[in-house]
This record gives sequence, C-alpha cells and structure tokens, in this order.
Amino acid sequence: MAKLTVTAQQSGPIPLNATFSCEPGELLALVGPSGSGKTTLLRTIAGLYQPKQGQVTCAGRTWFSTSERVGGKRISLPPQQRQIGMVFQDYALFPHLSALDNVQLALGHLPQPRRYAHATQWLSKVRLEGLEARFPNELSGGQRQRVALARALAREPQALLLDEPFSAVDQVTRRRLQRELALLRQQIPIPIVLVTHDLEEAAALADQICVLHNGTSLQQGAPETLFRRPASPLVARLLDRHNIFEGEVVDWHGQRRLKWGEWLLEVGEELQSLAVGRRVAWYLPPSDIVLHRRGRPSHGERENPVAATVCEMVVLGGITSIALRVSNGDMLRFDIATHAARRNQLTLEEHVHVSLLAEGIHLMPEHRPHVAPHNKRNLL
Repeated sequence: MAKLTVTAQQSGPIPLNATFSCEPGELLALVGPSGSGKTTLLRTIAGLYQPKQGQVTCAGRTWFSTSERVGGKRISLPPQQRQIGMVFQDYALFPHLSALDNVQLALGHLPQPRRYAHATQWLSKVRLEGLEARFPNELSGGQRQRVALARALAREPQALLLDEPFSAVDQVTRRRLQRELALLRQQIPIPIVLVTHDLEEAAALADQICVLHNGTSLQQGAPETLFRRPASPLVARLLDRHNIFEGEVVDWHGQRRLKWGEWLLEVGEELQSLAVGRRVAWYLPPSDIVLHRRGRPSHGERENPVAATVCEMVVLGGITSIALRVSNGDMLRFDIATHAARRNQLTLEEHVHVSLLAEGIHLMPEHRPHVAPHNKRNLL
C-alpha cells in the first residue's frame, strides 16, 4: 500500500527539521503559522524542492534520499516520475483550455483514444457534468477548484497534495468543497496531505494533524489527541488552545497534588510518578471546565472545585465565551450555551464556582513554559 513518509533537515536557507507520515486512505493536515515550512515540505514531496538532508518514500519506492546512492548520486526523482497529484491554492489551470482539456492534460499515461472518456468521468465525479466545454474564466471559484482536483486525480497518483485548496473561495463554497473532498476520499485510497491555516478545517477533515513551527515538526497525532493532550505549551498555543498554566507537585497526606496558587488539584495517575517540588506545565480543555449552578457548588470527588470571578463575557450567537480570573491572577476560558449563561444570570465581576475535572488535566512535565511576567495571565 502507498504509505508516504517524509523527513527533511537543513539549517538554511529555510530551516527544516521535520518528520511525518501518512497512511493509505488517510488525510494528514500540516498546520502551523506562516513561515513554518508547510508549503516547502509539500514541494519537497512533489520534487519541486530538495532539502540538504532527508528522505521521501511512497508505496515502498524512494522518491528522494540523501543517504541512499545510485551510481554515486543521491536519489531524487523528477516531479513527473513521482506520480503525485497536486492542487494549488490558485488552481493553476490553463486559461486557454476548457475544463475537459485541462483534465486531459493529466492523462498522458493513457492512449489518446481513452483520454476523453477518462477526463469526462473525472469531471463527473466532481459534479461538473455539462460544464466540460467551459473555460476557467467561465467557471466559479468552486468549479475551478473542482477542475483542479479532477486533473490531479486523473493522473492516478500515489499521493495527493493539497496546498490550501479552499482558501480562495467564499465560506459557503468552502464548506461544500470540504464535504465533497470527504466523500471523494472514499474512492481514492491513497495518502492525502493537506496544507491549511484553518484549524477547524484540519480537525474536520484530517485523520492526523502534524503541527509545524519554524520548519520543525512538533507533534503528529489524531485531532482529538492533539487538542486534548498537546505535547508542549508551544503546541497548545499553535493549536489556539487556552488554559495553559504552571504548577508544582506537592505531597498531600501521602498523595501527590498539583499546587496551583491556593488550590491543590487532584490529577490522574501520571502525577503520582513525579517528584515532589517539580514544576510542570499543565493544560485543561475547555470542555473539562464545568460551571456550577448558582448557589449549588459541587464538592464531588476529582472535580477540583475552584472559586473565580467573571471578567469577560462575549456572546457569539448561541454560544457565550467566558473568561474567569482565579485568585492567583490566571485566567480560565471556556464556552457555554448562551441560554445557560442567561439561566444562571451570569454578569461581569460575579463570583462563581467551577469544577476542573481531574481526568481532563494534562501534564507537560518535560516542557516548562518560560512565560514573560506580562503574559503570565494569558498565554494566548
């Protein structure tokens, strides 16, 4: 099967220290800020860029390697020999060719008599029946994107590369194209690598997410794993996660607790193996913060009830974003349904209680955050 594996290292001119893989039938999203190396790594896979060190393999075949030699030279297959399908942000369609002819250009591996039928079939698969004769300037942005996708898949690629493919279309079209890609994936059991700045898009479409920063791959995993258990505070911030704090491991009646300001928090078993006095970074997903009903504070086991003050409320339709300040100055952020906020009559500066569920607290002991004093209250 066509598993894709990529490693790339170099100190410059574009720093790279990345490793990731994508299984057949999986969609891997590369995420990170601008300049993190996402597009450079996509170009490395396609053969459009060669890092100083690294390797690219797909389906058991080496496309690029600085460690393997053939005839005294390192392996570096040209793009046309890599069986790659690529969809660019700007579509890269030939403006003087019809939709059908654009797709037929990718069918050079087939005899001429068969190309018309295959191109027509691919346009049909992306729901462009009847538009075969139209030129790119006669198509909408979403339709042009579908022509580009049909052309990429018509090559019968062993891997599909998508470079921010939906960024140039409106939100409604974007959602429609995302759904169509999710459906189309069921027919193309090959690795798909998607570069995107949209974390919601990555979470919705990807089986795996690889977080990049300054050309370095920091963590790869399923979206649920990354969003609940980031490997470091930096990964959490890059994933736009809040509720990243610092605490100290202390002994409390023979049991380990996490000291956070005045609070002694109960955490899962991972805390018990850490030495007393150790400083650790920790993260709490917003879903594991539970607001107590007015006048009914909870004292249940492993719920870590905490007193706080409402310092921010932002109503976003049916959801209200809440920020609470605790006694040590740190801020807790989470969302609740707007009707629940109204039912509880939440107001600014009101004193409330919340539970910080023990099973949700994720420790990052190997990555102590270095927080500037003016940023300590809100790492994001």
